[in-house]
Amino acid sequence: MAKIVDARGLACPQPVILTRDALKETKEVITIVDNETARANVTRLAEKTGATVKVEQKEDGIYLHITQELTAHAEPSPSAAGAPAGGPLVLVIPSEIMGRGDEELGNILIRGFFHTLGEVEPLPDKIIFFNSGVKLVIENSPVLEDLQALAARGVEILACGTCLGHYGLTEQVAVGEVSNMYTIAETLLGAGRVVSL
Repeated sequence: MAKIVDARGLACPQPVILTRDALKETKEVITIVDNETARANVTRLAEKTGATVKVEQKEDGIYLHITQELTAHAEPSPSAAGAPAGGPLVLVIPSEIMGRGDEELGNILIRGFFHTLGEVEPLPDKIIFFNSGVKLVIENSPVLEDLQALAARGVEILACGTCLGHYGLTEQVAVGEVSNMYTIAETLLGAGRVVSL
């Protein structure tokens, strides 16, 4: 019998954490969530473990039927064992401007940085946007074309879902994926190198 995880009304990253814990105990879990961001985050977590996810939309929520293979009782990522020396290069963007001080100058600098980033090596493996930095991944962002070009070259772009919700921007995301604090923490702790602007 499947274990039920009722994560409706819970803030990020609780649905992900509760699902992860349930998957350690059993191979079948039904997680119930009430929004698309939680659905996407829980689905990504489950798929990282090798599980299959079937989505069922009901009047009272989104039911995620998660089934692991018999051998799949594993952590979602090997990063728990420590980051390998050559782990991914992660770039962290906590603000929509670059540096502290004059805001107009900060806007110019962030545009210049992302325009130049595609021309230098090595490219980051992942870019994490949080706090007001999430304003850079939305429609009409001054760096949207540059970010789309980086994504097309394989750079993974993660935007904090809580931050997007805070600014009312969740529906305006135009590049990358809406992420959660569990994935962000896992990514940072599994990185070989982290660079923060």
